[in-house]
Amino acid sequence: MAVPFADLQLQYQNIKGEIDAAIAAVIRDNAFIRGPFVDAFERDFARAASVKHCVSCANGTDALYLAMAALKVKPGDEVITTAHSWISTSAMITHAGAVVKFCDTDGVTFTIDPAAIEAAITPRTVGIIPVHLYGQPADMDAIMRIANKHGLWVIEDCAQAHLARYKGQMVGTFGAAATYSFYPGKNLGAMGDAGAVVTNDAGLAEHMTRLARHGGLVKHQHEIEGVNSRLDGMQAAILSAKLPHLAAWTEARQRAAAVYDSGLNQIEGVSVPQVAPGRDHVYHLYTIRHPRRDALAAHLNGNGVQTAINYPTALPLLQAYARFGHTVAEFPHAYRDQTSILSLPIFAEITPAQQESVIRLVREFA
Repeated sequence: MAVPFADLQLQYQNIKGEIDAAIAAVIRDNAFIRGPFVDAFERDFARAASVKHCVSCANGTDALYLAMAALKVKPGDEVITTAHSWISTSAMITHAGAVVKFCDTDGVTFTIDPAAIEAAITPRTVGIIPVHLYGQPADMDAIMRIANKHGLWVIEDCAQAHLARYKGQMVGTFGAAATYSFYPGKNLGAMGDAGAVVTNDAGLAEHMTRLARHGGLVKHQHEIEGVNSRLDGMQAAILSAKLPHLAAWTEARQRAAAVYDSGLNQIEGVSVPQVAPGRDHVYHLYTIRHPRRDALAAHLNGNGVQTAINYPTALPLLQAYARFGHTVAEFPHAYRDQTSILSLPIFAEITPAQQESVIRLVREFA
């Protein structure tokens, strides 16, 4: 049985009327840049994320830059983040003017190790960017204790963690700000690039808004030098149409993950995702570990099951960071995971038959 890694076409067909009406409304109103559809999405997403302010922008990468620029990161500052993530997290630290300091993961949840954060702090450290990777929250109690102890800001990278909760509290509400991506394949995805920064700090929200709109809140009134990072009206309208479905889609992903857990947990060589106590995983990705990852991936792909490797190289070991001279020994968990993690198909519309096919093929390989 063919099993796609994701099925965005099926998602569209299920709510086609709502999406088509949203697109038609934007075209009817010529509301392509900013305007009422963007304003409405910002209000609605702030409510969904349990925050006071949402500043939309062009993509999740820009969101990270805007947050750090608004927090006045300057050359010579150091910002700590995880060794296991997409490069946007670390690259924007550099583009904001700071030096990125990598920490290993905890070896269980794929999220940053708080003990490694504490060890990485120097007099130049100004902030921490934990990533709620694959949809599981990082250990925010420990991270916030460390941040408060040392007077550091925290920006939560929630690009993969829409509606995830840590001990009942929505991710993105712990630090000074949080960033989201609405890339099409995300749990809440646009039909193009889109992103946002959320915060409970009105002053910070206003400053990020200026930065994203060429330095001003009103056209032609440029109070500072900003950038052009605007969410367009079409993507805002599409996101607004999808947002009411997000909770149900999230629950469907969690049910699908439980099916995988049950079916894969007893297969030799397979390690299913471990969810730490008090953390609600929203399964943007369902990642297993296997000592023969590449061979297993070839077996599944050869039988019609699409898989992915997220991410094949730990960030500090990329050529982009060769200037730091990092070694494998510094990041044993992230290095192990780059050679053993495989992402299996998971999406809200995946069927029991499709999942049984995946499980059967994994069992055959073992």
